[in-house]
Amino acid sequence: MSESQTGHVLLGINALVLGYVPSAWKSNRLQPNSAFDADYWTQIGKTAERGTLDAVFLADGPFLGDPSYDANAAKFDPTVLWTHVAQATEHIGLISTATTSFNDPYELARRILTADYLSGGRAGWNLVTTNSAASAANYGLTELPTREDRYGRANEFADIVVGLWDSARTGERFRYEGKYLSIDATLEAPISAQGRPIIFQAGGSGPGRQIAGKLADGVFAAEITKESAIQHYREVKEAAIEYGRAPQDVKILPGLLVTLGSTEEEAKRRIDELYDSSPASYSLGWLSRTIGYDASTLPLDEPFPDWLLNSELDANSRLGSVGFRQSIFEQIRQTKPTVREYLKRTRYQGSGHGGFVGTPEQLADRIEDWFRLGAVDGFNLQPDVLLESLEVIVDGVVPILRKRGLYRHEYETNTLRGHFASTSRATVGA
Repeated sequence: MSESQTGHVLLGINALVLGYVPSAWKSNRLQPNSAFDADYWTQIGKTAERGTLDAVFLADGPFLGDPSYDANAAKFDPTVLWTHVAQATEHIGLISTATTSFNDPYELARRILTADYLSGGRAGWNLVTTNSAASAANYGLTELPTREDRYGRANEFADIVVGLWDSARTGERFRYEGKYLSIDATLEAPISAQGRPIIFQAGGSGPGRQIAGKLADGVFAAEITKESAIQHYREVKEAAIEYGRAPQDVKILPGLLVTLGSTEEEAKRRIDELYDSSPASYSLGWLSRTIGYDASTLPLDEPFPDWLLNSELDANSRLGSVGFRQSIFEQIRQTKPTVREYLKRTRYQGSGHGGFVGTPEQLADRIEDWFRLGAVDGFNLQPDVLLESLEVIVDGVVPILRKRGLYRHEYETNTLRGHFASTSRATVGA
């Protein structure tokens, strides 16, 4: 499949509370309570809107994270937080992450649709299945459901949410009987200004990609190399076609960890300083959790063993992100670093998500290259220190993309779905 591109690049910001680097809290732009300060979040939303960005995302963690690997252990509920930000903005899309494993589909459909109505059609749902045992315990479960059960429930959950949103529009009763969930209800709510809220799917597993192809409007992907990104892009677009949809109905936005400087050397100094002032255990802890293996048991100055790189994650494993694991192992196979070298390299090249360290113009080059090659429809940018680097993206990167004809100068639509529709693939061929 090959496609030519018209319209603009899609750009989202993954608002990882203070930033993706553990030491982000040390920024002199922040206060001790910034993560829970309503004005801080309003500033994030208004800054992103000043740059005419498409959307801001907020991850959810329905548990108190382990600070040894979670840079932002405490989090607000995304839907409530974005409803607050909606009052101070007019155009920016507001996407909330919510798990299908521990929510109720009727309650979530109602909550997201309420946020959508109050924001004037700017709400979105980032669908995840959650691989955290701590979350399961918070919801009264003694153990995390298997991966098969989590994705089976997610598939039915998504069908029910869409069915309920349709019932709000048509007034017809919605009935559903599945293996994991059933419902017989009507969702009484005002009609969404964008038809129904946008749905994002986050995950790289086969079942996740099928959910994306069937009903998602976007995929929050984990890609490090162009080759794997192009392959994933084709698979999701082909899945959409199999479900009777057009390939442009689902947009692909990989995450990209971003550090910017006026020169490449300045950007490298910045990321080195941020990591050198972060807890030493962070990188190993995060890597262990992501690949489903205790990386602290590996010799730091030896390459990753082949038996680990060639092992498959048990389909019923309760731990680890399939997409992140595949992305990390592919990167390791290509470059064959020692464990210590890999942990150092992730500062510059990313880990589960790709990484970028350089100037605004170099970032614009990266975005344009992947976009024109048909590897992405855009990126979900993840700043090292959220507030600082978001301003550089808005004032430094966006103007360059505009000059290249890759980004709009002002909003052309008022809804999140409208923003997505303004980018389209003109042709599709074998």
